[in-house]
Amino acid sequence: MSRYTDFTDIENDIIDTVSKYISREVRPRAHELDRSKTFPTDMLAAMKEMGLFGLAVPEEYGGFQLRLPVFAVVMEIIAAGWTTLAAYINSHCTVAYAIAKHGNEDQKQRYLPLMATGEQRGALLLTEAGAGSDLQSIGTVATPTEDGYTISGSKIFVTNGAKATVLLTLARTSFDEGSNKPRSSLFLVDKSQEGVSVTSEFHKMAYSQVDTMEIVLEKVAVARSAVLGDSPGRGMRQLLDALEVGRIAIAASAVGLAANALSESKRYASDRKSFGVSINQHQAVQLRLAEMATKLVAARLMTAEAARAKESGERADMLSGMAKLLASESAREITEDALRIHGGYGYIDEFVVERLYREAPLYIVGEGTNDIQKLVIARRLIDDSEADVLRLPQ
Repeated sequence: MSRYTDFTDIENDIIDTVSKYISREVRPRAHELDRSKTFPTDMLAAMKEMGLFGLAVPEEYGGFQLRLPVFAVVMEIIAAGWTTLAAYINSHCTVAYAIAKHGNEDQKQRYLPLMATGEQRGALLLTEAGAGSDLQSIGTVATPTEDGYTISGSKIFVTNGAKATVLLTLARTSFDEGSNKPRSSLFLVDKSQEGVSVTSEFHKMAYSQVDTMEIVLEKVAVARSAVLGDSPGRGMRQLLDALEVGRIAIAASAVGLAANALSESKRYASDRKSFGVSINQHQAVQLRLAEMATKLVAARLMTAEAARAKESGERADMLSGMAKLLASESAREITEDALRIHGGYGYIDEFVVERLYREAPLYIVGEGTNDIQKLVIARRLIDDSEADVLRLPQ
């Protein structure tokens, strides 16, 4: 793995360690494990051993808390090996980031050390059947009680919902007196609590080893201390901050998937022969490979820029949306081109690109659909709140 000149030696060592593990243990086995729907128990154990579940946990609580540009590189490397492994980490790290950034000291002490080791795993409970991108319309309600709150509602598309133990749950807590708009809060709910139940699993076109569940909360009693950071009514602000990190992770994962597709295409095009030469000697294939490579590097650079801006404290909702939009659309286009290069073999499940082609659409609809990202970008463009990013002539 090439060394990053703007990363420290320790950061580069972490990247090298992850890269060597992925190259040695994951890439040779991932496709067969996926085809056989075998859960990667040993890989999960190795990820815990390497501390990958602590990527967003501060050092004082037992984690690495990688800088966001480094975190993005690590997520890309993992996804280039097998996107399933990246999916295990993404939502978990988003929850850990939210606790580290917005939680009080008691919450950090209680959750982060065990999340760093992977003994506790986090999941986001946001989407509902009637409220996907429009989280202001959620029906899950946290009703105040003498001791805290009672939470009732149903959440769908919960990644890692079966195996997670810490559920960061968005619930409506009140209405704004002036505008009558709902005010929401984030709650730290232990899945073992009475009233929490995993009711069904969603079966997807890909990622069969990643559990995507519906979770029902029926009069779940939580203490006031379950509110993230002791700040009722600030849930949307806290969530949007955390989702910017999640979108950077999704973008990096999409870049990893695209890199895998280009790697498979480059290898296949050098091995496959037609008309007496390898097909990478045909101009049509060369032009397709050139476009794939250009899209890959552009998506990687966009993701790195979003990570840099977020880390520096700059407003990053537009940049993170751009990164997620560009990387996911590029991944879809690159995997389709990979299938075209493979011809009929690209449609056969013995070849890796068939799986990558099925995996790519998740990044378009997950972590906020791409149409939502476009709306965020357009609004920031219109209100000039991130004009410095665009550097438009006056």
